[in-house]
Amino acid sequence: MSVEKRCEPIELILADVDGVLTDGRVVINNQGVETKEFHIRDGMGIRLWQRAGYRFGLVTSRSSQVVKMRAAELEISLVRQGASDKLATVLEILRELELAPVQACYIGDDLPDLPAVRGVGLGVAVADACAELREAAHYVTAAPGGAGAVREVVELILKAQGRWQDVIQPYRA
Repeated sequence: MSVEKRCEPIELILADVDGVLTDGRVVINNQGVETKEFHIRDGMGIRLWQRAGYRFGLVTSRSSQVVKMRAAELEISLVRQGASDKLATVLEILRELELAPVQACYIGDDLPDLPAVRGVGLGVAVADACAELREAAHYVTAAPGGAGAVREVVELILKAQGRWQDVIQPYRA
C-alpha cells in the first residue's frame, strides 16, 4: 500500500519526544534541571494538525517536566510519560479514542519505538533514526529529529488527505 493511501484514514498522530521532537540530546545542569530544545516548525505543524480537527499525542519512556510544559503550551492533552511498552500505550490510547490502528500514525527514532511503528497504519521514522526503525517504517522523513520532522509528517498527511490548502488558508488571506 502506498504512503498516500496509508495517510488517508489518519486521525491521530502520536510521537516519541527525545529524538523526534528534539535532537535526542538531554541536557542536565549542575542543579539537576533538564532542558530540551524544540523546533518551532514542529510546534506549528502540531497546531495545524489540531486546526484540521485532529488529535496529537506524546508517548515517551522518560518523564520530564519540560515535556509536560511543552505539551501544555501546545494544548496536547494526550501525554503518556514513563511508557515502557510503547505499543501497549498506543493501543490503550486508541481504545480510549475509539480509533482503529489504521487511523493512527506513530513517529519514532529508536528501538523502543519499533513495535509502535509496526502497529499503526502509518509508521514513521525520522531521518536519523536507527537502521532497524528506518527499515520497518512506512515513511522516513527527510528531516532529522528535532529539526522539523513532525511538521513534515503533518504536511505529508494533510496533503494526502487533500486538506493542506484549507488548513493554511488563514495565513494566505
